[in-house]
Amino acid sequence: MKVTKAEFVISAVGPNQYPEDALPEIALAGRSNVGKSSLINRMISRKNLARTSSTPGKTQHMNYYRINDTMYYVDFPGYGYAKVSKVQRAAWGKMVEKYLAERETLKLVLLVVDLRHPPTADDRMMHEWLKHYDIPMCVVATKADKIPKTRLPRHIKIVKETLGILPGESFIPFSSELGLGRDELWALIESQIASGEQAEGLESDADN
Repeated sequence: MKVTKAEFVISAVGPNQYPEDALPEIALAGRSNVGKSSLINRMISRKNLARTSSTPGKTQHMNYYRINDTMYYVDFPGYGYAKVSKVQRAAWGKMVEKYLAERETLKLVLLVVDLRHPPTADDRMMHEWLKHYDIPMCVVATKADKIPKTRLPRHIKIVKETLGILPGESFIPFSSELGLGRDELWALIESQIASGEQAEGLESDADN
């Protein structure tokens, strides 16, 4: 996709603040400081639209970015950061779970993990939750440029085995620095949005 327009829209804390224009939404979930903001910036070829931070746990809302007036990226609060209070983590968890379970415009969740390290217990829990509720998902393994090419297959194998990713399930190694995986991820996103629109068209025809 050629991105000609990208803008931050809102940091939402609940459904009453979510956009109501019914555009397709692509959500990004992952632990704190895993590189979700950098991924968004690379995907839209902008340096600082999605604000990056070296301080884990800084994103405390659901940040909406409108792309080409045709879709949104929705950046979830990062999970698994110990210095965030239990009360705050519980509030984030409820907000995210409600969104994932009820948001009709959600077309795909990008589960962002760090390819350098085995997925955490929180990563595994999120992966299992998305599979259990049959939510379309792609595991995006960031920081691929930090691993020597000779060790890349081993790291990919560890991530896939730890999460229980089956053959045919979407998995994309990614580098925000080099752009590795960008075209493949855009192709998947566009395909998922198109298939969702086709399904909605069939439902509309059936209703008529």
